[in-house]
Amino acid sequence: MKSSLRLLAFSLGLAASAFAADPIPAAPADIALIEKARATYPLKTCLVSDEALGSMGEAVGYIHRVAGQPDRVIFVCCDGCIDDFKKEPAKFLKKVDAAAKK
Repeated sequence: MKSSLRLLAFSLGLAASAFAADPIPAAPADIALIEKARATYPLKTCLVSDEALGSMGEAVGYIHRVAGQPDRVIFVCCDGCIDDFKKEPAKFLKKVDAAAKK
């Protein structure tokens, strides 16, 4: 019985991963917004980890959206840093604003 349950759980896991959605491709307007921001971004380090942007490949652009506020583009060294940014966006946006004032 345990063996059958394990096999069923394994099969369901495989089936679920087969139907997992691929990441939604960015809209052309979002790609253009990120590329435009890349040219004038005030930081040379990852907003979250402080590692040099580009040290782990091309910097990852992320558009932070809040209803009623303008979109903000930030750059991080990897996708994992986006999750950390989302936990405390105000803290990290202050770093961008301070760098832009310099």
